[in-house]
Formats: sequence, C-alpha cells, structure tokens
Amino acid sequence: MTVPESGDGSRPVNELSYTEASRELDAIVGFFEQREVDVDQLVVRLERATAIVDELDRRVRKTRAQVEELVPRLEAVNRDLDADGDEQELEEIEDIEDIEMADGLPPAGEDEDGDEQALF
Repeated sequence: MTVPESGDGSRPVNELSYTEASRELDAIVGFFEQREVDVDQLVVRLERATAIVDELDRRVRKTRAQVEELVPRLEAVNRDLDADGDEQELEEIEDIEDIEMADGLPPAGEDEDGDEQALF
C-alpha cells in the first residue's frame, strides 16, 4: 500500500485499516524527522497525524473494552466445562462401582474383604 506523499489524508482515517493507519503515521513521523520540513505541509500532516492517533486510540480502547467483557465470560464457560467434566468423571466412576457391586464384585482396587489390593 502506498501512503499519500502529500499527507492530505485522501482517505478518511476511519476507513483505513489499523495497519494502513500505522504505516501512514510512520510516514508522517518520517516527514517530521527530516532536516528540512516543508512548512506548507507541516500543519496538514500534523492534523492528519493527530486524527490517526485519535482513531487508533479509539480502536484500541474499544477492543480493550470488548476483551474485558469477553474474558470473564470465557473464564465462566471454562469453569463450567471443568465442573461438568469433573462431575461427569465422578458419575462415570460411581456408575462403574455400582455395576461392580451389582455383579457382586468388590470395587476396583479392593479385594472381597474391602482391603486394598495391588493393581499389578
């Protein structure tokens, strides 16, 4: 993508992608770092740079707010999934023990007297 050399902001700032706006801002900063600055372009480019900075700041704040809203929801979903997974595991273990007891078998890891049994 080419950055307008004139710094006239041929496209509205809110229509630029974040990357395009950042590149244009870098080009404007480069313009200000020159030894000889074109005074006719000084105010135009400074206004454009200010508009770009304001737009990028607005986007970052909006994104931060969205992330701050979504992260707790994601954490809650993960907690629910972990809790469901633990409950499901516990239910599966209890189901296996119920089946073993119904078959007259001692629970896994115990002998008929209820003593722990070596698994190997």
